[in-house]
Amino acid sequence: MQKEIEKRVLKEANILLNTKKTIREVADIMKVSKSTVHNDMRKRLKSINNELYLDINTLFLEHIKVRHLLGGLSTKKKYKKNTIK
Repeated sequence: MQKEIEKRVLKEANILLNTKKTIREVADIMKVSKSTVHNDMRKRLKSINNELYLDINTLFLEHIKVRHLLGGLSTKKKYKKNTIK
């Protein structure tokens, strides 16, 4: 694996763990697609640093648990914004 890719994968993982941001937010920060970040975290990270991979996996499970709540809040915010106009 190229060193540049390894550096990117580790940087993405550190951003995810330190900030608890979503894959989409990290993709925006890193200027790559969300699919790239997802593949980096699910496929490449395991071969680079297995311990970090396990930490990321735990974070993803937390994100899945609250996903429906965050979606509901976003929808509520959207409709509240539209009714003010």
